Amino acid sequence: MATTLVSSAGGMLAMLNEPHLSLKLHALSNLNNLVDTFWPEISTSLPKIESLHEDEEFDQHQRQLAALLVSKVFYYLGELNDSLSYALGAGPLFDVSEDSDYVHTLLAKAIDEYASLKSKAAESSDESIKMDPRLEAIVERLLDKCIVDGKYQQAMGTAIECRRLDKLEEAITRSDNVQGTLSYCIYVSHSFVNLREYRQEVLRLLVKVFQKLPSPDYLSICQCLMFLDESEGVASKLEKLLRSENKDDALLAFQIAFDLVENEHQAFLLNVRDRLAPPKSQPSESSQPKPSETASTQNASASGQDDVQMADDDSAPMVNVPEDPIETMYAERLNKIRGILSGETSIQLTLQFLYSHNKSDLLILKTIKQSVEMRNSVCHSATIYANAIMHAGTTVDTFLRENLDWLSRATNWAKFSATAGLGVIHRGHLQQGRSLMAPYLPQGGTGAGGSPYSEGGALYALGLIHANHGEGIKQFLRDSLRSTTVEVIQHGACLGLGLASLGTADEDIYEEIKNVLYTDSAVAGEAAGISMGLLMVGTGSEKANEMLTYAHETQHEKIIRGLALGIALTVYGREEEADTLIEQMTRDQDPILRYGGMYALALAYRGTANNKAIRQLLHFAVSDVSDDVRRTAVLALGFVLYSDPEQTPRIVSLLSESYNPHVRYGAALAVGISCAGTGLSEAISLLEPLTSDVVDFVRQGALIAMAMVMVQISEASDSRVGTFRRQLEKIILDKHEDTMSKMGAILASGILDAGGRNVTIRLLSKTKHDKITAVVGLAVFSQFWYWYPLIYFISLSFSPTAFIGLNYDLKSPKFEFLSHAKPSLFEYPKPTTVPTTTSTVKLPTAVLSTSAKAKARAKKAEEQKANAEISSAPDSASAAPSGGKGKSSGEKDGDSMQVMHFF
Repeated sequence: MATTLVSSAGGMLAMLNEPHLSLKLHALSNLNNLVDTFWPEISTSLPKIESLHEDEEFDQHQRQLAALLVSKVFYYLGELNDSLSYALGAGPLFDVSEDSDYVHTLLAKAIDEYASLKSKAAESSDESIKMDPRLEAIVERLLDKCIVDGKYQQAMGTAIECRRLDKLEEAITRSDNVQGTLSYCIYVSHSFVNLREYRQEVLRLLVKVFQKLPSPDYLSICQCLMFLDESEGVASKLEKLLRSENKDDALLAFQIAFDLVENEHQAFLLNVRDRLAPPKSQPSESSQPKPSETASTQNASASGQDDVQMADDDSAPMVNVPEDPIETMYAERLNKIRGILSGETSIQLTLQFLYSHNKSDLLILKTIKQSVEMRNSVCHSATIYANAIMHAGTTVDTFLRENLDWLSRATNWAKFSATAGLGVIHRGHLQQGRSLMAPYLPQGGTGAGGSPYSEGGALYALGLIHANHGEGIKQFLRDSLRSTTVEVIQHGACLGLGLASLGTADEDIYEEIKNVLYTDSAVAGEAAGISMGLLMVGTGSEKANEMLTYAHETQHEKIIRGLALGIALTVYGREEEADTLIEQMTRDQDPILRYGGMYALALAYRGTANNKAIRQLLHFAVSDVSDDVRRTAVLALGFVLYSDPEQTPRIVSLLSESYNPHVRYGAALAVGISCAGTGLSEAISLLEPLTSDVVDFVRQGALIAMAMVMVQISEASDSRVGTFRRQLEKIILDKHEDTMSKMGAILASGILDAGGRNVTIRLLSKTKHDKITAVVGLAVFSQFWYWYPLIYFISLSFSPTAFIGLNYDLKSPKFEFLSHAKPSLFEYPKPTTVPTTTSTVKLPTAVLSTSAKAKARAKKAEEQKANAEISSAPDSASAAPSGGKGKSSGEKDGDSMQVMHFF
């Protein structure tokens, strides 16, 4: 039987005018099959088909069929809103399982519409926003179909976007791999849920689902609770594991504690530690040791010890031992986990690793020192900074000891920086930090004190040593701050106190720093503003408004700048909660406060890749009248995007070609911050042309950013690493290079080999939680544009690249593990060697033929030759020229040696 070809829908359209309902139904059914081909012709009869949909004489099925036909016509006409509206009227006839462009497009439109309405309803208290039940029915049908078909990830993504936590829970519990599904859900909530409040709702649901599992994943539960800032929940889970008779549970508790410590949230960790219940039979808490007493160590110090010993946890003083063996076991484990949560166990292990595996190349520093002119104080200080960064945390200060005369030429603020550099070198040396710095400390130390610059630098150094772990040093720094009126010492004490009390929100310390601020001293006030931000980091405290008010009142730019950064630090991680304050700062008439607003945007939305924040920063990057604000707006993109570093080079690529050098500088550092330690090829390609920019400070920023990207990247991974090292050496040795770019090259050399070539810059932990100390450190480091001593803050972002395995006693046994990577990918760079003097062979060519001596010798040789030919016998005549030549050659050699000696 031959197939009938339909060439027009006119006949079917005519049947719509028939009085009989059955004919109309027949026409609608056939038109629904023909609409994909004849929709232009059918569109002329849309009013008639719409009237059929509204005709109450039709039964529900017929009306729904008319609605489906109208929906398809509107879809082909590009009117998606109308198409979706009629698709909703089609009820079950709109088949969500149909595999067609029409269905896929309208489902996407329906999800977007539904998600938008749910978000508006959640964000506002306006009850007038009502959900169309038909739209909700379509979304539910889609979610049910995804779950039935086993597309659990798709179902979870849609449920999260549509704020249907009931369907999210159903998708997780019905999946065939609940643990894997939960892990994926945690990743989605961090990567794609922009609103902080809603993200926390999702995480609370995940914790509830985790706890219902037969064998709960305590590691993931505690990570979720940390995101929710619920220290009590974490403490209860750890206590449950510690009280278990199973040794593996105790090991799991230790591992959870180590993972939490990696996130560097000091206030949270201390809350967890303090909430761990003491052994039940313990009579009192008075004998509980301080965290600093839980481990004793013999570390290499400035006096030059041979080795760094392991912390001996068993010998630490402990609480009264209860008689119950179970409680005795719990007391022992509690002692260990308190040491871990205080961070001291990790610090001691890291200190031992960095000291014993230090591979710093002192010849690089020696080359830098010899190439820097003594009268160039900027490069002299840069060399001191580079040395501190290169030996960060290693306790190795050999270079300083071998060059004391050279070091002593540092004066005033250079002396402040040189002393503070010891804090970077000895970072983490908690037990002996104060005794190491004693010769430089003011009257509170054992030394007699000296220059206020070295005293202030020593207090700053103590803060760097105890950064984020300052329980043992805070009181000393407070006493030092109270007992001085010298602004240089106040400057160092404020910075040190802010570092030691990072994120603790201690009201008493805040008041003491505020008193320094209110003296209205420019030097001390700048440090006080930064310190207040460090103290209140991430609290979203009302203190920010108080700081903003004073910033409007003071006349000192340094104080305004310090307060601007401090305010930005207080809103760290607060996301949309900080929008009001950000709006206030970014609209301020003072460019310094707008500059602070850029940092507030960067830190409030750190690592979120939030589109709204990116749009705002890009707007200010191209529209603000202040170069400082524009530079900082571009730089701030690096903080917003560091969780997705591949995006940064693409977003700032056009800005890196801007006519404005400040924007190019910002683009370079944005890439350096977000792509730090990744060795990302696109980042290196973007930075390469900027390292030879026509403007000196752009070259400086590009060199520093390139070092940040390439840190811990071997030449085997990217051959451009070797090229970059040679470029740095060339810039440093070039006597005609600008001071700014030479300083950048010196700092880049230090960053490239940071921590004895054993650390990298890492802003995210393994669990994708932002490392607060690291992010804050890089934010303050980027202020070195205005104040060089803040360069040392980069040491807060260093993470050791070590694989450390521990046993139950928290000791590191000898063990082996299999690595499938080539050794060349992670081998240390080859040490540099002293260049051999090969120039002696080429030196004779440097003797000028026009010199007076050369002419005299040539003339004398010609005269001797002429006389020999006239007066000598044939046999002797042949010897004379030879003798003359020999003599001439000898004289030339002698002169050549003189020239070589001169050069």
